Amino acid sequence: MGIFSKLLSKIKVSDSLYKPDLDDVLNELIAADLGADLAEEIIEETRKAESDTPEEAIETVLISHLSAKSREMQRHPGLTTVMIVGVNGTGKTTTVAKLAQRFSPQGLVVLAAADTFRAAAVEQLQTWGRRIGVEVVSGKDNSDPASVAFDAIEKSRELSASFLFIDTAGRLHNKSDLMNELEKIKRVIEKVSPITEVLLVIDATTGQNGLQQAKVFAEAVNVTGIILTKLDGSARGGIALAIEDALDIPIKFVGTGESIDDLADFDPLQYIKGLLS
Repeated sequence: MGIFSKLLSKIKVSDSLYKPDLDDVLNELIAADLGADLAEEIIEETRKAESDTPEEAIETVLISHLSAKSREMQRHPGLTTVMIVGVNGTGKTTTVAKLAQRFSPQGLVVLAAADTFRAAAVEQLQTWGRRIGVEVVSGKDNSDPASVAFDAIEKSRELSASFLFIDTAGRLHNKSDLMNELEKIKRVIEKVSPITEVLLVIDATTGQNGLQQAKVFAEAVNVTGIILTKLDGSARGGIALAIEDALDIPIKFVGTGESIDDLADFDPLQYIKGLLS
């Protein structure tokens, strides 16, 4: 990403940092989607850091703002049930397929096409399921998403599956309707099987809007981890840091391309070094 290449030539880890330099640095950080408050906090901490080089100082400060929670996807001794949530257009359904591809070697996978309000999403997941060779549970158009999720639990048990990934709606008539629907799905699932993870898919290029999405979903369904899509060469990759700093929700995976295999573990050190290089 290299968004701090010019920034590092300006930072001095001492009290002699001039105001014009600070303004330039803040502009770089804000442009990277860290947000004005967090950007200012990072610069102040960097100025006070006791390090041999500016690079070392800001790297240490940036790492300190990432979540310290585990980035491993949690597993359940029986069926690992994972709800995938997020707004439409983030690559949510494709990400569900990528998760199926990734975890298929570790056990039988079932997918639930619970975004019943969008026929294209159901068809897309069914197509991916045929390609990967995994079972996809779906219902009729506009059927009850919670009912699809329940049927998927039953099918998973019938097949002795190890993983169930549930694709959910990303848009209804308004935000309140969407969150109520997701809460309903979660309640129905939890009556018959524990939910191991709720993973939120966020498009890294949405900037600060991604942070707002994370806040809303986290409040409604207790998000346990984040999957960040389109985290490539864009300078907007700073939103990852902003989300972790604000909500302490760990990013667990990153989407790196369009291929079914383009899903990688989020490596915090590599991420920070990528920002600074």
